[in-house]
Amino acid sequence: MAEPGTMYRIMILYMLDRVKCTLTNTQITNFIQEKDYTNYFTVQQTLSDLLSSGLITAESTHSNTRYRITDEGTKTLRFFEDKISPGIREDILSYFQEHDCELKQETSVYADYFKATGTGYQVRCRIKEKETSVVDLTLLVRDRRQAEAVCANWRQESAEVYALLMDRLIK
Repeated sequence: MAEPGTMYRIMILYMLDRVKCTLTNTQITNFIQEKDYTNYFTVQQTLSDLLSSGLITAESTHSNTRYRITDEGTKTLRFFEDKISPGIREDILSYFQEHDCELKQETSVYADYFKATGTGYQVRCRIKEKETSVVDLTLLVRDRRQAEAVCANWRQESAEVYALLMDRLIK
């Protein structure tokens, strides 16, 4: 078996390879901590190491960071994949099955905000299916509090807002 640091890198690469979409920092951390593989700080260091070595990429928002495996990460995983025990593989695949809807929802609904030119904040709300944007909506709000509220509500209400937009625009 590989040393622990190497094993955590391989596990994260394996996770990102198996979902074929992005995973959030929270999703990766929750899995590893729920299974008591290691602690939060080790997960964050491992993610940082994978990023700096170009094996994964990251897209950050105010609320979370989403990771994707790179081609180089896939090649590296293929070389070391046999180091992952069948038990760990089963833990990962079971976690994905148990949290499938939650994982899909978290990875397909995006919301972020940034300071607008002039006054206020722009809030960008998106729904993505794989790499295709289904909805990409940018709103101008007065202040940071409103921007944070829109981001939080978008995560909960995006499906309903999308349905409302489609009903209104296709009639």
